[in-house]
Amino acid sequence: MSQDEATKPAAQPEAEAKTDTKTAKPKAKIPAGRYHYALGRRKTATARVRLLNGSGAIQINGQPAADYLAGSQPLLAELNQPFEAVGATKEFDVSAKVSGGGQHGQVGAIKLGIARSLVIADPDYKDTLRRHDLLGRDPRAKERKKFGLRGARKQRQFTKR
Repeated sequence: MSQDEATKPAAQPEAEAKTDTKTAKPKAKIPAGRYHYALGRRKTATARVRLLNGSGAIQINGQPAADYLAGSQPLLAELNQPFEAVGATKEFDVSAKVSGGGQHGQVGAIKLGIARSLVIADPDYKDTLRRHDLLGRDPRAKERKKFGLRGARKQRQFTKR
C-alpha cells in the first residue's frame, strides 16, 4: 500500500507537465484589412502573392484556382503544400498575380510565394517550411542556345569521311 501512495504523487506532476506542453500556440492572425505580401519565382514565372485571413480560398489572376488550372488535381494539391506543412489548411485566403512561364512554373512560383508569406505571418513556421523544402527557390531553367549548335548542346553529326 505504501508503494501505491509513493507512485501516485509522482504520476500527477508528470501528467500536469504533459498538459502544459500540449498547450497549442495561437495561430498566426493577420489584422483585418491587412495582408502579407511575398514574391515567388520559378523558371520564367513570377508570382506576387497576398496572404489574408479567410477560409482557404485561392485566387490566381482574379479567378478561382480550380478554374485557372483547369481542374488539374496534382497542381491544386501542390498549391496547398505550404499550408499542409504548417497545419493551416483552411485559415488563410490567397490572392496571386502570376505572369510568365507555363502552368507548372506558375504553380511553383505561387507555392514559393505562399511559403514566404507564411514566414512573414509567423516566423515560427520557418523551420517547418524549411524541413519540407518549401522555402528554397528552384534555380533550374532552360539553358540558352549556343552559336553554331542546333540547340543548347546538340551538334551536327560528325562525319569521318
